[in-house]
Amino acid sequence: MEPKTFRIGSRKSELALIQTKHVKKLLEELNPDVTFEIVTMDTKGDKILNISLPKIGEKSLFTAELESALEMRNVDFLVHSLKDLPTTLKDGLIIGAILQREDPEDAVVMSKAHRQYTLKTLPPGSVIGTSSLRRSAYLSRNMKHLKVETIRGNLNTRFKKLDDEKTNFAAIILAVAGLKRIGFEDRITERMDCKESLYAVGQGALGIECREGDEAVLSLLEPLTHLESTICCVAERSFLKTLGGGCSAPVGVCSELKEKNLTLTGAVLSLDGKELIENTLKKKLFIPDEDAEPVRKHAYIEPKTFCSVWPGKVSSISLSEAEKLGNDIAESLIEKNALEVMADARSQISNTP
Repeated sequence: MEPKTFRIGSRKSELALIQTKHVKKLLEELNPDVTFEIVTMDTKGDKILNISLPKIGEKSLFTAELESALEMRNVDFLVHSLKDLPTTLKDGLIIGAILQREDPEDAVVMSKAHRQYTLKTLPPGSVIGTSSLRRSAYLSRNMKHLKVETIRGNLNTRFKKLDDEKTNFAAIILAVAGLKRIGFEDRITERMDCKESLYAVGQGALGIECREGDEAVLSLLEPLTHLESTICCVAERSFLKTLGGGCSAPVGVCSELKEKNLTLTGAVLSLDGKELIENTLKKKLFIPDEDAEPVRKHAYIEPKTFCSVWPGKVSSISLSEAEKLGNDIAESLIEKNALEVMADARSQISNTP
């Protein structure tokens, strides 16, 4: 009998391939007798570079083509930046594993002519590039002397624009995780503390999407599941799901799991950053000790998913509590008119030429 070959779907960008090759290497080390092949494809988000992401307005900009290949069984699973995945997936698809999260915070990358500056010391009117409504809102709120402009493209494209001698960008804002994975950590000139600027839901984490009920794939992925990252990301995704957000409104989070205590901060901002609705909640979770006897699983019972995340080796009780915490934070912001702020942001975007 020939050894099984698993096909891994990935976007074609350099960062996406680095992430997919990382997952492939981990799986090969755990399964030396199994073959893994990478299948690449372009997504709508990769092709449309002249329009801002919120203006395009689709939740599956970087995932739809990949998911179609998964549904048609042209690939067996997909590697994503978790922040690109909607909080509710298409029927029959789930997140089979969330890997250990890289640093989730944002970073400032100054142009070569401005490396001696920080955001606070940049000359008034300096232009900062970002494609994120959240980053733009926080910059407008915290750095009123700066001007924010949209910059699109993959990391290499953005660096090319920043390093051009005729560039109008003094700096760009990017995720620390992506910079580290692509080998550009030395370009980071400043890190944005999440106490001042919350990060995106799922930022820094990799999510592996597969077909629901595909036991062969789920058993392969289970050892890759990272408990703390999964719990934090489920709480964050629950927060966003309850708000009904995405990249079409400025929404930020910050989460931490320490000694079984999960702390989650969530925020909604107006596009100009003048309005900020924020709350922090903390909850002690039930997390079984590693040496405790595992709960027996029955093969014929399909475990519940949490914001489309398969529990794997993580306690469903822990994830249920994390999901509720995210929902509670969102509900507390809704009571303070968060949905109206988000609706206003969407309206402004749709009415912008």
